[in-house]
Amino acid sequence: MSTEDYLKDIIEIKDMMNKSSRFFSLSGLSGILAGIYAILGAIVAYYLVSISGRDYLILDGKTFNYILIDLAIVAILSAITGITLSMKKARSNNESLWNSTSKRLLTAFLVPLVTGGIFIAIKIYHNHYGLTGSLMLIFYGLALVNASKYTIGNVKYLGYVEIILGLICSTMPTYGFWFWVVGFGLMHIIYGSLIYFKHDK
Repeated sequence: MSTEDYLKDIIEIKDMMNKSSRFFSLSGLSGILAGIYAILGAIVAYYLVSISGRDYLILDGKTFNYILIDLAIVAILSAITGITLSMKKARSNNESLWNSTSKRLLTAFLVPLVTGGIFIAIKIYHNHYGLTGSLMLIFYGLALVNASKYTIGNVKYLGYVEIILGLICSTMPTYGFWFWVVGFGLMHIIYGSLIYFKHDK
């Protein structure tokens, strides 16, 4: 067997190992739509605060509860869209959406995300609102970086950007809303577009 044949076999083996250890069915379009949902949710939140008669939120206020519902709707829509489009992409690639790799991906993603969510809830309960936006960005970024080893490698770059935005936001907490819009809205649209044209198309 020639050297070229050996190299070809090695490349094929490496490709098979890569496919078995990484989840490639993430949809770029779902990232774009998640960004759009986040921006629309931010517009609704901004409107709710503007008509509330005050420039701040209180834990037991109706506006705060409405914004929590708004955030929940954004999260649910993003999750449903991501799952639906990933299922469609997996089906077109003759792959299974729910396998050992996707389970590891989900675990790696949820551990820092759920930890961050609980920590933020505790901070809000104690009326510490100031760093909520930055903490959301940081923990979400950590979740992306942690999960990136099980999926498309460039996910980690989105994670790094989210972490950096969160850290900058922590020094300017009064602009937390706008950092949130950039991190969860604009960056998702940009990243989703890159993935869509690079992988999905």
